[in-house]
Amino acid sequence: MKSHKDLKVWQNSIELVSEVYAITKNFPKDELFGLVSQIRRAAISIPSNIAEGSARNHKNEFIQFLYISLGSCSELETQLIISMNLGFIKEHTLNELLEKIKSIRNMLIGLIKSVKSNNKTSH
Repeated sequence: MKSHKDLKVWQNSIELVSEVYAITKNFPKDELFGLVSQIRRAAISIPSNIAEGSARNHKNEFIQFLYISLGSCSELETQLIISMNLGFIKEHTLNELLEKIKSIRNMLIGLIKSVKSNNKTSH
């Protein structure tokens, strides 16, 4: 791997951040420091932790950061469901975002398995 930017999961999660920002722009202004802030932080955390983990010297650290990204996927998913329940986003928008999160989650799980298996063979 040359860099985190070469990872499809990082690229997809960067796209997700842009979509989340566009969608949360339409949330009520009184949610700017509440739900909007939480959603944006969770979304940003996904590619940020992939990038930080890939810059570490040890595969175990990379794996730990990938698990943090996985946690951020679940956090974002939860916050988006709450947003739909509050009427801030439509169900079809939620479903599109959940599909993207699911895809990113599956890619992260695959990457974790790959890094773990490479870790075992290097000992």
